[in-house]
Amino acid sequence: MRTFLRHQLYPAIALLLALTFITGVAYPAVVTAIAQVAFPNQANGSMIVVDGKTVGSSLIGQAFSDPKYLWGRPSAAGVTDANPAGYDANNSAGSNLGPTSKALIDRVTAAVDQLRAANGNAPVPVDLVTTSASGLDPEISPAAADYQVARIAAARGITQAAVRAVIARHTQLPLLGFLGEPRVNVLLVNLDLDGLLG
Repeated sequence: MRTFLRHQLYPAIALLLALTFITGVAYPAVVTAIAQVAFPNQANGSMIVVDGKTVGSSLIGQAFSDPKYLWGRPSAAGVTDANPAGYDANNSAGSNLGPTSKALIDRVTAAVDQLRAANGNAPVPVDLVTTSASGLDPEISPAAADYQVARIAAARGITQAAVRAVIARHTQLPLLGFLGEPRVNVLLVNLDLDGLLG
């Protein structure tokens, strides 16, 4: 019994404690410290602060429905009767509806009708009527942003060129020129349209 304790149980317990400390305490502490020093904004959620008040994160989408704002992708995250718009960061998820789902077809059809009523009969970009896997996408395609320019300009009483200039300021190109797709951050565009970004 003593041999078992000395040669198997005690080393196993010591190894468990050592690895728990290394992987559960030391490694996370080192990574957190490096992130706070090297990338403090990203490590703290990429929060956007306006006049001392946090208005959102550049990484999490928000629901916008006012005609004077750029509208983002629909969200399936945390959709309930009390929260029909989604965008619940506590319930990040896609809809999991397949292409033959009547619920999906009905939702997309209603979204297309709503967008056409607000923006005209031009072809509707697909990312304005389909949800993402996370349900919290903060960005849309440049085509989806351009589709909304006339409505935003009319609602604000400004030129379409002015709206396009704001959108261009918040359009990110693919990483290294070829990784990913160009994208427009909806929250940053809307804050800029309101003149709230410095």
